[in-house]
Amino acid sequence: MNTLYAMPGNEAFAELLSLHTGYQRQKLLLHHFPDGETLIQMAPPQGGDAVIVCTLDHPDAKVLPLMMAAATARELGAARVGLVAPYLAYMRQDMRFNPGEALSAKIFGEWLGHTFDWLVTVDPHLHRHATLAEVYPHAAHVVHAASQLAVWIDAHVTMPLIIGPDSESAQWVTAVSNLLCAPSVVARKERHGDRDVEVFLPEIDKWRDHTPVLVDDIIASGGTMIQTLRCLHGRASLPPVCVALHGVFTEGVLDNMRAEGAGLIVTSNTVVTAASQIDISKPVAEAMVSLCAAHPAEAVAPA
Repeated sequence: MNTLYAMPGNEAFAELLSLHTGYQRQKLLLHHFPDGETLIQMAPPQGGDAVIVCTLDHPDAKVLPLMMAAATARELGAARVGLVAPYLAYMRQDMRFNPGEALSAKIFGEWLGHTFDWLVTVDPHLHRHATLAEVYPHAAHVVHAASQLAVWIDAHVTMPLIIGPDSESAQWVTAVSNLLCAPSVVARKERHGDRDVEVFLPEIDKWRDHTPVLVDDIIASGGTMIQTLRCLHGRASLPPVCVALHGVFTEGVLDNMRAEGAGLIVTSNTVVTAASQIDISKPVAEAMVSLCAAHPAEAVAPA
């Protein structure tokens, strides 16, 4: 029997997965000692796959307890241990932009590969890697969620103009605009630092009767979105809507986006926040069931 565990903060998403799959949730507790160490306590798995749910926004404080939980589940009798990480961290640093920098995507993927037999995630932030298999060495399923974003936009926005805040968002803009049969434009971005971004938006005056919908896979510092919102000042008759899959918000970013004219700011529940209005748990559950169904003998055991 497969069992489901939620790392702290992931209980709501794990409950949705349990409802979709019928997998029984089991207890997983963390105790923090005064000296900063953490103790894992969990109910034993039932002999099948132990599935641990942990979205990896702000990952540094989460990773060590997560790896201890995986090792404990294996020691307590799990045939395999899988990870459901709706948001997967450390994928953006996939090359050395400056001498001596760590290749974080490869390092982090290998760490996870040593710990988990399989992985489910949602649209990881890959650029120079064609597939997740280039950084994660075992069975993995990437859930693509453009259709869920398109369904939400179709239900809540009249006459949308889909806008990509930079070239990296073009794949999202193309997928969503095609699903909606809506016009689209992609801005050109010049990044001068982590929070210093300049955006140039193509001519959009012919779409003034449309609602601007800024679409991207992730909002973190919000710099790109904010610059794009500034470009829309005086060029749109309706308040822009900002839609992203992963809402990895830094402090104050939502207020800053609203101050620049954003109307609605909406994300999926890969990271649960007040902006999470798009539920992607069903396709994640389907991917999880598919990987759990693979015979343990077919899995490559972590080193």
